[in-house]
Amino acid sequence: MAGIVVVGTQWGDEGKGKYIDILSGDSDYIVRYSGGNNAGRTIISEGIKYSLHLLPSGILRKDKICILANGVVINPAVFLQEMDYLNNFNIDMAQIFISDRAHVVMPWHIYLDNLQEQARGKAELGTTKRGNGPAYADKANRSGIRMGDLVDPEYFKELVHENIELQNDLIVKIYGGNPLDADKIIEEYSEYAKRLKPYVRDVNFMIHEALEDRKIVLFEGSQATLLDMDFGTYPYVTSSNPIAGGVCTGAGVGPKMITEVLGVVKAYVTRLGAGPFVTEQDNEIGRMLREYGNEYGSTTGRARRCGWLDLVMLKYSARINGLTGLCMNHIDTIGKLDKIKLCVAYKLNGETIDYYPSSNKELNMCEPVYEEFEGWKDTDISRVKRFSALPLAAQKYISRIEELIRVPVKYVGVGPDREQTITL
Repeated sequence: MAGIVVVGTQWGDEGKGKYIDILSGDSDYIVRYSGGNNAGRTIISEGIKYSLHLLPSGILRKDKICILANGVVINPAVFLQEMDYLNNFNIDMAQIFISDRAHVVMPWHIYLDNLQEQARGKAELGTTKRGNGPAYADKANRSGIRMGDLVDPEYFKELVHENIELQNDLIVKIYGGNPLDADKIIEEYSEYAKRLKPYVRDVNFMIHEALEDRKIVLFEGSQATLLDMDFGTYPYVTSSNPIAGGVCTGAGVGPKMITEVLGVVKAYVTRLGAGPFVTEQDNEIGRMLREYGNEYGSTTGRARRCGWLDLVMLKYSARINGLTGLCMNHIDTIGKLDKIKLCVAYKLNGETIDYYPSSNKELNMCEPVYEEFEGWKDTDISRVKRFSALPLAAQKYISRIEELIRVPVKYVGVGPDREQTITL
């Protein structure tokens, strides 16, 4: 039995897709357990760039079983669009399955997401407006529609008609929007259901059977630890639990089935949207990191906020997730700077602290305490295959992170391609 979880340790966009893709090579099943199509993943393999939002990253590998588990919220249109997109690359879609317990993102969820963000005005959360939050809210409110319901034509019609009156009351009376037409929704989604039905099944049984048969099951989370609904910088978070613990509820597996938890981390930090960011560099350094690292949202195209690597945050992520190893990306990017700073502690009200406050008010008051390192901009590391072949300055930077976090670095990315990865 081997259950391996890959999680983001910051605010997302760390490059999880690359390591899911790499680890998929030795895995039998790849299971996505949280989120929806609100977070994009870019994978570069053999010079080809693939952009995914909903399908598991492991779908690019042949002869692998890929699963969207019950913790994922699914926009049927996006699922089918991505299937058609990958078919253009001759990627086999017969290997993917969807949990009948996964909730469906309905048109009213997307519409409400947009209306709610507009209503917040300057206090907007910076959601991607893909409908995930309202879909998870309906799930908790016990009024959601699941994939198993979608592929049952008569029951689906009944549920839409049950939902539409309340949803339209919210849309029209609370947010001033236009009412949605139940019959049009049923017609549209019934066509999706016809194509999706062969992929919908009880995947929890499949996952347990695989683990019992000593298969390697790779669990893929969406987004990251600091966007977790419980442990992130609330309310500037997502609507699910992308931390390693989310696997238990998002895929229906017990903790004892998890044998390894790998945390993906950038060699600096980025954040998309609002919320506290202690090491943010809203200056020339931040601009350089953004341009060198192409830090623009793959889902929204928005420019990401950039800053120095924060080890206070990373220690917190390591503890919350029980990390057994780190996968570090963008060592090539950070090395292009003359000097590199590493946040090793905070100062709060004149006191040095090494814990991550839960209060956004306190986080906004924190000042970073830095150690400084030399860059390695005069050395091209894009083809380096061994840690010992990296510039000494890069080795020192990575080793210091490993020393302070007390979690071994197992992979180092020296470029975006699958092959541009050092295995330690």
